[in-house]
Amino acid sequence: MKCLYFDDALTFIEDYPQPRRGKGEALIKVHYGAICNTDKEIIKGYKGFQGILGHEFVGIVEDAENSAYINKRVVGKINLGCGECERCSQGHSNHCENRRVLGITNKEGVFAQYITLPLANLHLVPDTVEDLEAVFAEPLAAALEITEQCHIKPTHKVAIVGNGKLGQLIGQVLSLTGCDLTILGRSEKTLFLLKNRARAQLISQVDYESYFDVVVDATGNQAGLSYAQKIVKPMGKVVLKSTYNDQALLDPTLWVVKEITLVGSRCGPIGAALRLMEKKLVSVKELIGGVYTLEEYQAAFAEQHALKSVFKMIGNKD
Repeated sequence: MKCLYFDDALTFIEDYPQPRRGKGEALIKVHYGAICNTDKEIIKGYKGFQGILGHEFVGIVEDAENSAYINKRVVGKINLGCGECERCSQGHSNHCENRRVLGITNKEGVFAQYITLPLANLHLVPDTVEDLEAVFAEPLAAALEITEQCHIKPTHKVAIVGNGKLGQLIGQVLSLTGCDLTILGRSEKTLFLLKNRARAQLISQVDYESYFDVVVDATGNQAGLSYAQKIVKPMGKVVLKSTYNDQALLDPTLWVVKEITLVGSRCGPIGAALRLMEKKLVSVKELIGGVYTLEEYQAAFAEQHALKSVFKMIGNKD
């Protein structure tokens, strides 16, 4: 099969061995796979991963022990717990010490024509959700995780720092809470996609300090966390969604004096993400900057815009 393989450098391979499903797994033919900022950080050295990249996908089940899944469109949770440790037994497989993570840790990813995943990880895609919407299920679920972790009140002043792909999805999700929402970014082109859902402002044109009850950092760089600390109120919350290969340099005294709560936020409820798309409460297709074949990977990864690059596996030349 065709795939993108990373081993200190990203390479297109035309004849990589197709995976075989194990017990309890499904063999999935990938339709679309999308580039996440984490993929770009892995290329810079984050996580020390070697193998097939990618974890955002939609595909169709070609083979499974449970025949009810065959020929069904699916998306999937990216964490594969061991199923035996204390954290797994308590329902926290996302934090299993021995977990594998799709396209990130010890598990081949989705920038390939085929993948395998446990049936327990799969979610069926509703008929009214198109493939190019469903490929956003995993990052939309990550946006929803914020509402699982934090009680966002309608009276709260909330800021999102960063107007990239994830920032856009977080903005759509948090706008549903009725909060006083501001999104702060550097790209005017994509920032104003949210003008009907939030107060959209360029960071260079505002000067907030100790103003917001909750600040979400979705910048993907260490400067975003420092800026979030500056604009959050005393006793406020900063939600960190960024992952990056650099070390963040912070003055801990400022966090102590302001008594700021820092919340790390990662994967979220994919079923809820699919329901939001099914009910048309979020809109994602305008966040796609380009659709590419795997052979066009260099152009896909070189895109500098804040929108999503998507690989199309179906229809690639065989």
